[in-house]
Amino acid sequence: MRDEVLRRIHTREWKPGDQIPKEVELAEELGCARATVNRALRELAAEGFLDRRRKAGTRVATHPVRRAKLDIPVIRLEIEGRGQKYAYGLLYSERRTPPPEICTNLGVTPDNDMLHITSLHLADGKPYMFEERWVSVAATPQIADADLSKISANEWLVLHAPYTKGDISFSAVLASDTEARILRTHKDAPLFLIERTTWEGENGITSARLLFAPGYRMHSAI
Repeated sequence: MRDEVLRRIHTREWKPGDQIPKEVELAEELGCARATVNRALRELAAEGFLDRRRKAGTRVATHPVRRAKLDIPVIRLEIEGRGQKYAYGLLYSERRTPPPEICTNLGVTPDNDMLHITSLHLADGKPYMFEERWVSVAATPQIADADLSKISANEWLVLHAPYTKGDISFSAVLASDTEARILRTHKDAPLFLIERTTWEGENGITSARLLFAPGYRMHSAI
């Protein structure tokens, strides 16, 4: 079903802006269940090929934009997948009052119970990523009992805290004195930074600042 819809879009059988047949019509034409049609159209709309509007039907996107899908990786598996030996060290973990920018990111008040964590991930004994993270204990109460000296907050959250939405940003920054010392580089060294916030419904789960050692390269498929 999905392949047939894409074929019609790519061959301009359905041109940009065209309204496509209704789900029931496509199901009858292609001999499949309406649920199958609905699922395929929803996926293609999420990927930017279709524009679905309630009561207005579904149209081919006028300016289709392919959306890259970015998963939240387990850093341990990412490093091991490169054929390198993984190691991890918990630097700091304490329940604290969140600063204003974290309250804004997660939509919480200053009296929210938050866990502040910093840690270092290593590949073949060399610094790979410095992780600074705030976690809402109210949203993920089980983390209060987790031994984060044995499992990173990154891996624990991927395993135990499903999310429904999030936002992510990428930038280049200059290493501070502290960051340079942790990542074993020099002050003002250029570093790749990922900042990520995830939510479960309306509940903010975590806000993370992931700082990679010099030479890191990110790769993603589109």
